[in-house]
Amino acid sequence: MSLDSLKARVPDYAKDLKLNLGSVIGNSDLPAQALWGTVLATAIASRSPIVLRELEPEAKANLTPEAYTAAKSAAAVMAMNNVFYRTRHLLSDHEYGTLRAGLRMNVIGNPGVEKVDFELWSFAVSAINGCGMCLDSHEQVLRKAGVEHETIQEAFKIASVVQAVGVTLETEAVLAE
Repeated sequence: MSLDSLKARVPDYAKDLKLNLGSVIGNSDLPAQALWGTVLATAIASRSPIVLRELEPEAKANLTPEAYTAAKSAAAVMAMNNVFYRTRHLLSDHEYGTLRAGLRMNVIGNPGVEKVDFELWSFAVSAINGCGMCLDSHEQVLRKAGVEHETIQEAFKIASVVQAVGVTLETEAVLAE
């Protein structure tokens, strides 16, 4: 199970996705931890068992145990935060924005890895989950930490391709039934 195995599963009609998968992961300029944490977190966020089964072993092999756990933690906490903050933002009654969230998210303050990596993974998951408020928040933290626009774009390129591959392969699985 690997990136190559996943690419081989992409149907011919989605050749662009296969090529993009190879370039955004296989030719990324991101450091290994940033790259593979982004890959793992977005594979989880894609909700595609196929994508996760194919990419998780390679991600695990390229991450320290702490980074592996932190990437999974980013996907988990952002699954909650993206729903909460997206809903709060979309409601026309702005009083919800003044209420205390009352949700535990301690891992954001102490992720067990470099804060910048965790923020990048959280940003990428937020791209998949479509939470504008979270995207803005994490992007601002990354920019204040000196992360370049190109690096941030790499994260949402990975997110977009991983998500698209997941949708495509899940579609094929359903149609094959």
